[in-house]
Amino acid sequence: MTDLLNAVRRLARTLALCGAFATAANAAEVVEENVQSEEHGFRIVKLAGGFKHPWGVAQLPDGRFLVTERGGRLALVDGDEVSYIDGVPEVSAMGQGGLLDVVLHPGYGDGEHDWVYMTFSKPGDDGTATALARARLGDGALVDVKELFVQDRFSSPGRHYGSRLAWRKDGTLLMTIGDRGVDRSRAQDINDHAGSVLRLTETGGAPADNPFAGKEEGHDEIFSYGNRNIQGLAVGADGRIWASEHAARTGDELNLIEPGVNYGWPEATRSKEYSSKAPIGKASMPGMREARHIYSGRFAPSGLAAVDSDRFPRWRGNLLAGGLGSEKLLRVVLQGDDVQSTETLIEGELGRIRDVRQGRDGYIYLLNDLPDGGLFRLEPVEN
Repeated sequence: MTDLLNAVRRLARTLALCGAFATAANAAEVVEENVQSEEHGFRIVKLAGGFKHPWGVAQLPDGRFLVTERGGRLALVDGDEVSYIDGVPEVSAMGQGGLLDVVLHPGYGDGEHDWVYMTFSKPGDDGTATALARARLGDGALVDVKELFVQDRFSSPGRHYGSRLAWRKDGTLLMTIGDRGVDRSRAQDINDHAGSVLRLTETGGAPADNPFAGKEEGHDEIFSYGNRNIQGLAVGADGRIWASEHAARTGDELNLIEPGVNYGWPEATRSKEYSSKAPIGKASMPGMREARHIYSGRFAPSGLAAVDSDRFPRWRGNLLAGGLGSEKLLRVVLQGDDVQSTETLIEGELGRIRDVRQGRDGYIYLLNDLPDGGLFRLEPVEN
């Protein structure tokens, strides 16, 4: 009987999902009808707009979307209707800070695991810190809101929060934290959460098999370090963890994240100082992992998706990387642990691309970072 009830629930969710997609499609605006690329033609469809600097998007099982705005609002997109959810944690919406990423628990939809996870810049007496909270989605408000993790040191100014989230297949949650922008050396200190990728349990704890868990040196939560400011994070179907990382002036990196590895910032980097254009550190150093790919020019990466969708079969196994200053969407072709090639899919049509996600329905979703930002969907068309 339990199996039958679960099957009925799954069917009901599927039917609701299809209905919601149809509603969204009817209300949508086609921005570009047929963009040609090497593997797939696609159209760009605007689903909703009017967001103030949107940062992260998550698709609910019923086809609705949650969209974070950096200023501290959480939007609910239901077809062509946009409403705002109360009960969001207090944020410091200064500089690059505010309400940042949003993801759902992998088991969302079964009732027990209907959790929404959010990162944000938490205000404190000594500045701000990157924090993680989770909550349930109630009727117009978040309920059961609980703060799960706060980085160990509050500091100023308001930049380099990192804040991307991604789930691994083992049920652990990856979370990025930037170097916070003034004392770069923090990224080399394993006793400081700044400049790292964390690996957490679903309740914000540190798994016992993390690289530094239980050791005298190093925070239990740290998974990798020497990362300047990761704002693109994706786990591929093969379990590989890929991260797009902001450098300073040029030298933006795509890294393959592995446990306990030092990714070099600021000692080993291909970046330059903003004003003098002098090299920062050395190109490489022993014991520090080099990037798998250096993005061309001032790419300014934010948002990264690993494609395994049947809707884009010839993109399967590729990454899609968004760019802010470059206003680009790149397709990154992988061959094992290496980057084989890249292709520019979008350049300038949407402005600053902040987030890139593969939805539950297999479509690709984008947010652009503007005072009047939008939620967009990429749909395949025949070449």
